[in-house]
Amino acid sequence: MNDDFAKMFAAMMAQGQEMAKAFAPAMEGMDVKGFEKLFPAMSPDMLEMWFGKTFNPDGLDARTRLLVTIAALTVLGAQAEPQMRLTIRQAMAAGATKRHIAEVIWQMSMFGGLPAMQKALEIAQSVFAEDEETKK
Repeated sequence: MNDDFAKMFAAMMAQGQEMAKAFAPAMEGMDVKGFEKLFPAMSPDMLEMWFGKTFNPDGLDARTRLLVTIAALTVLGAQAEPQMRLTIRQAMAAGATKRHIAEVIWQMSMFGGLPAMQKALEIAQSVFAEDEETKK
């Protein structure tokens, strides 16, 4: 990362933090889990546009990017449950199987610990169960 890019990134982060401080009073009672209802799984084309090869045509596809995100959210632990549920749904829509998702979560036990892995697997299982219910 060059100096100009680092300065631009630092300025963007500072602006974002200031915006968050300004919005915080109005968002005090916000239910983060409500976002799940607003953002159902995206179509494969949208997934590829936002999480796939749009910005780096030779890079990772949407499914792989979402699996990597699941890995990161697993390591974060229970604090990321709404984001984990949404990302699991999106990964499945992008072609990830239940086994892919479970393997990624299991792999993260070495980095986030067994409690983080167990919580992530519980979240994944509940998403899988919801997915089965909607298919009926």
